[in-house]
Amino acid sequence: MGDPIGMVLRERYRLEAAVGEGGMGTVYLAEDLRLPGRRCAVKHVAWHGHRAAGIARAEGERFLREAAILARLDHPALPKVSDYFESDDGAWLVMDFVAGQDLRAILVDALSRRRQLDERQVVRWAEDVCGALTYLHAQDPPIAHRDIKPANVKLTPDGQIKLVDFGLAHPVEAADGRTVTVVTGAGSRPYQPLEQYGDGAHIDARADVYALGATLYHLLTGHAPPSAQERFLGRPLEPLQVLRPDVSSPVAHAVASAMALHPDDRPASAEALRRLLTGAVPAGRLEPASGWIDALRANAPLAAVTAILAAAAIALTMW
Repeated sequence: MGDPIGMVLRERYRLEAAVGEGGMGTVYLAEDLRLPGRRCAVKHVAWHGHRAAGIARAEGERFLREAAILARLDHPALPKVSDYFESDDGAWLVMDFVAGQDLRAILVDALSRRRQLDERQVVRWAEDVCGALTYLHAQDPPIAHRDIKPANVKLTPDGQIKLVDFGLAHPVEAADGRTVTVVTGAGSRPYQPLEQYGDGAHIDARADVYALGATLYHLLTGHAPPSAQERFLGRPLEPLQVLRPDVSSPVAHAVASAMALHPDDRPASAEALRRLLTGAVPAGRLEPASGWIDALRANAPLAAVTAILAAAAIALTMW
């Protein structure tokens, strides 16, 4: 596509700057020429490689179906999708532009001043994210975000939390718990649950619960957690209270439970996680119900995927 800065899409959206980039697309700041003064975020999802016309058509139709679902969302913690369309090289999703800093930048700034984020503030942010996830998961069909991480949670200048980049979100088929899409990415590794490895077909709300738990772990400790794959292969997760002894037991328990490797050992919903974080339910023990060995026994398909990934990594290293 070349350098798109300055390009005008559909005689309406002038691309001003790239403001974010990931494995599945780039987000641009754009001016809406029909509404002077309005700035919006335009996400470009590129079609990969040279595909047959039939495949391209199927991907485009799927994108349009999913974008239509996103456009119906209306929640104060979610940017509103206002437009979506295709071009020869991909698809475009137009959303409200959210001003402010993301939580990753806020954390980096705090660490640079040798400070830690306040637990009560982090929990308040988490409550707002839980509210947004509860709303997404309650849609028909339910929508999983799949890429919760500090960089995708923004704090606006007036103190509101916004869950951004939910152009990666996609519908969950309620009948069989599967997701099928070409627009989404696989998530970001330190925050990605084990079930999103491979084709990521069998996920539900508990995948977002894991990612939010990993996000809270990072915000509270200043350290990104080891990936679920690393933990599955035996690397332990350092208990939150070892790295941050002043964190309360209910919050430490909530984060550990959310980060359980097996979905059945996590809080069943974002609302259940919120209740754990706020102490609305007893904290109980701090460790999730099953460790990596139990997860291995209970989740044989995921074990096979992880073994293949590990073997490939070893082969590449030896090469």
